[in-house]
Amino acid sequence: MKKLAIIIVNYNTKDILRDCLMHLGQLGLSDTQIVVVDNGSKDSSAAMVEAEFRDVALVKAQNNGIAAGFNLGMACVTGCDYYLFMGTDAFPKPGCLEGAIDFMEARRDIGVATVRLVLRNGLLDKDAHRGFPTPWVALTHFSGLDRLFPKSSLVNGYFLGGRDMEQPHEIDLCISHFMLVKKEVFDRVGGWDEDFFVYGEDVDFCWRVKQAGIKIFYLPQFECLHYKGVSVGTRKESADVTTADETTKSRMKSESVRAMRLFYQKHMSKKYPWIVNKGVLFGVGCMARLRK
Repeated sequence: MKKLAIIIVNYNTKDILRDCLMHLGQLGLSDTQIVVVDNGSKDSSAAMVEAEFRDVALVKAQNNGIAAGFNLGMACVTGCDYYLFMGTDAFPKPGCLEGAIDFMEARRDIGVATVRLVLRNGLLDKDAHRGFPTPWVALTHFSGLDRLFPKSSLVNGYFLGGRDMEQPHEIDLCISHFMLVKKEVFDRVGGWDEDFFVYGEDVDFCWRVKQAGIKIFYLPQFECLHYKGVSVGTRKESADVTTADETTKSRMKSESVRAMRLFYQKHMSKKYPWIVNKGVLFGVGCMARLRK
């Protein structure tokens, strides 16, 4: 297997971070560096890593967001061919990482890949298989129209309906809870955009990858368990294990909307007439009020 660096950003998820690191240790990975960036956790996460995982590189940082954390983690990486950006709540199955890297090695046109992310209830994490949020895609998704026609490529562009979910195929974007990136692609595209605190950093990164003419692939033959939403506390799937307090939950709701507005203004507003932009930003504003 090519040399791999796994970069994990943590915020107050000490127990699941421990489980994650123990799980990675049991996979028997060779030529792999693991870097944990602790974003100012208050639950002794950093002390736990120092005491229990001596082979893991630890970066102690202020909480400037996921993108900033990933950039700090990258500064510790040397001589790697692939970077895996991963959440503390991700548990790759045996053979997942080796298989994904082998697939990417055989396809030089693929620069980024993700795998089948499975929630604890056994359902697919559809956020690993996404389309870019154009005005039409956002409208059909947030209106609920895509749920009426989940297999329609026209109406369900948000989750890329109509694709064969059992076969490898190209997608628009994947989430930073499991994003495997070739080094030369990361170098070409540049670092993570630290304007995004949480949410949207992965959408922005994948946008820049695709704009560079590089393919992003979904590889369903490899699997990873995902304890979705542990650190943000806003997902029903993780209500029993979340470590987020009420202040964190509230901020995550507002950050999710801020990320939508920021991505649209950075990458899409120049592509559409002013009346469309007005409509999009009005809709984002309505969501901001609903999520307070």
